[in-house]
Amino acid sequence: MPRLALYQPDIPQNAGTLMRLGACTGVGLDIIEPCGFILDDKRMKRSVMDYADHADVTRHVSWNAFQAQCRGRLVLLTTRGAVPYTDITYHPDDILLLGRESAGVPDEVHGAADLRVLIPMRPGTRSLNVAIAAAMVLGEVLRQVGTGVAETAIPSAGVTG
Repeated sequence: MPRLALYQPDIPQNAGTLMRLGACTGVGLDIIEPCGFILDDKRMKRSVMDYADHADVTRHVSWNAFQAQCRGRLVLLTTRGAVPYTDITYHPDDILLLGRESAGVPDEVHGAADLRVLIPMRPGTRSLNVAIAAAMVLGEVLRQVGTGVAETAIPSAGVTG
């Protein structure tokens, strides 16, 4: 099953949104610390709503601790990538890595990725919100590998605010 990984997140609302995304799709979330906020921040709780109990979240005290347990291909979503995310053949155990909202990932982390993918954007725009970028790429991964929500979806499930 694919996973999402957040590298030293800055914005609690994005972490909460990714926890909710993971809970709804059955995809785990790795949070690589240090975070720019405490993990019980009320802004994060507002984003995750009542989905926190359904989320598979693993906290890692550092990048090195995350790497030590990493068991899949590391796919970095980055504006510095050369390959569009839609041109990749994904694997069921891929880990989609998202950088800090304020700074992305350092060169060491960038270099450790097995793949570096980008979301094509209009000229003159810098980047998408990390939660939106994660949802776009994760949707493609789940479409390709055939795991996750497709097998467990509730027919009446929908998008809510």
